[in-house]
Amino acid sequence: MDDETRDESPVSFERYDHVTGPFFHGTRAVLEVGDELVAGHVSHFQEGRVLRHVYFTSVLETAVWGAELATALVGSDERGHVYVVEPAGPFEDDPNVTDKKFPGNPTRSYRTVEPLRVVGEVDDWQGHPPEVLQGMLDNLAVLRAEGRDVIFD
Repeated sequence: MDDETRDESPVSFERYDHVTGPFFHGTRAVLEVGDELVAGHVSHFQEGRVLRHVYFTSVLETAVWGAELATALVGSDERGHVYVVEPAGPFEDDPNVTDKKFPGNPTRSYRTVEPLRVVGEVDDWQGHPPEVLQGMLDNLAVLRAEGRDVIFD
């Protein structure tokens, strides 16, 4: 479905079937096809915070940010990973980037309490220039310093 015909209706655990993939997940974790991403892991964005959801997107660029930030936030200069995933159950709009912070869901980001199964990896994704990545890290640091790095989980 292209952007012109995509259903922009809110996505909820009760109404998610109108959202089609492919879906992506960006991370620093090394995974294999068939592996499952599950809730209960520590957040890359808040130290010590265990997440009740698994997050994913239908926009490759959003997953690239996830991969880059996941590695940069732990001080690694390794390249992260962008996986193609399939949700095993219902999902909803990610409130961290939807109406609580931005109108709609411009990054087409979602979350689920069910596993995401890895069905492939995107090897040829393009990262951001170092200065752009540093700008994002600086913005995250400001949010953290101001106590505005809230994760709705």
